[in-house]
Amino acid sequence: MSTLFAPEGASYNDVTFLDTTLRDGEQAPGVSLTPEEKADIARHLDDAGVDYIEAGSACTSADERTAISHVTDLELDATVTSFARGVQDDIDKALSVDVDGVNLVVPASDRHIEGKVGSDRDAVVERTRELVAYAKDQGLWVEVIGEDGSRADLDYLERLMAGALDAGADRVCYADTVGHASPENAYERVSMLAELGPTSAHTHDDLGLGVTNALAALAAGADLVHATVNGIGERAGNVALEELAVALWHCYDAEVLELTELYGLAERVADATGIPLPPNKAVVGENSFTHESGIHTDGTLKDEAMYEPYPPEAVGRERRLVLGKHAGRAGVRAALAEHGVELDDEGLADVVERVKSIGARGKRVTDADLLAIAEEVSGEARDRRVELVDLTCLSGGATPTASVRLTVDGDERVASGTGSGPVDAALNAVRAALDQQTFHLDGYHVDAVTGGTDAVVTVEVTLTRGDQSVTVAASDADITRASVVAMVNALDRLLPPAAEAHADD
Repeated sequence: MSTLFAPEGASYNDVTFLDTTLRDGEQAPGVSLTPEEKADIARHLDDAGVDYIEAGSACTSADERTAISHVTDLELDATVTSFARGVQDDIDKALSVDVDGVNLVVPASDRHIEGKVGSDRDAVVERTRELVAYAKDQGLWVEVIGEDGSRADLDYLERLMAGALDAGADRVCYADTVGHASPENAYERVSMLAELGPTSAHTHDDLGLGVTNALAALAAGADLVHATVNGIGERAGNVALEELAVALWHCYDAEVLELTELYGLAERVADATGIPLPPNKAVVGENSFTHESGIHTDGTLKDEAMYEPYPPEAVGRERRLVLGKHAGRAGVRAALAEHGVELDDEGLADVVERVKSIGARGKRVTDADLLAIAEEVSGEARDRRVELVDLTCLSGGATPTASVRLTVDGDERVASGTGSGPVDAALNAVRAALDQQTFHLDGYHVDAVTGGTDAVVTVEVTLTRGDQSVTVAASDADITRASVVAMVNALDRLLPPAAEAHADD
């Protein structure tokens, strides 16, 4: 069936990606990646099957060239490139860090030709041909990007890109540099360029049309898309790699990346850049596969596809049922069952009402809250296994250090730890006190901070041990103490009963 984004006979199975997280993504305000972070992200991109990785701009500085070298030293399967302006020195600097190719950016719109570089159309065409020939003579893969191509004169854009291909460029790229374009603009211009030769698309999300314009470009004949992980980049960012890859798979049966790698990749980039994943972010946001509504939870428990377009496992995720004011009996029963708790109908109804009451006050009901309610309703009190007695942190020196005193099954344990900060040091001290590494910190969120000098912070942690997971929140004026209390309370729920633990010993 012919549609707007899937013309008759079209197949997207051969679509490839050029990821520019390490270049365009790093241009997002406040983002600066270390050489080690760039190399680590590049490994994740390679594992995900990304074919081209733009590792940075070699022309920027000696430090940037060092960072790019960390990527080229990895000997990845992907083609590694450097951004280069329309000057020969940029190509030479790219050569110095042993990249496989260059993304040669030349002005395409009159605004850029005249206002930015102070040149004219004929001179830009001629200079582009010379630079392409030079780069190809050095053995580089060359993509020519017509900057601001979405606002360029169409006849001139055709002449510029035809000249680049005639000089030996491997491909040309339609660039919607400022996120200005409509899908019709992308389709028209890419259709023209694709008649000339291999064509890429570089779209931005200023109008929220990043994915739409990329799909329009592919429908018009492009076969490579520039993207960034999580859509980070200048202004509103670039088209998100994970969103477009999943759209191609789910809507057009084209699995062009290792989809199960996407969530881990998104988390790694979020950690490295300091830009957290918005909860409502498509594919990788916390809420993407999270259900609270009683109607939705009940439907999902009956049929996993009832309220989800595709299974979370496809992109390396897990489904979550959370409890709040919209909770229903099915969701509460399922949440309790995950922790091995069963209640009769009367007890379950009581728990549901209490959960709704807490949720109505704007508070999320964590696993610890739910289990405490269930214990109170059933009258079955439990003995704590782990309790925090004392916590001391020192963060003024070169290495943050923390010591903790815990009681575990009535026995006192003392341990210390170091880390990248006081919270990290304190959590490492807790690990040391428990003398085991079988649990993992999967989630750490600072959920709320009150105002004033007596500000209180709420920290929520998610810990897993084997196939069990628990989420707990704690509040305190000290973020380190709140973090440790939350972690200890989570471990108290997560560790096996004392008798079982001793049997394991």
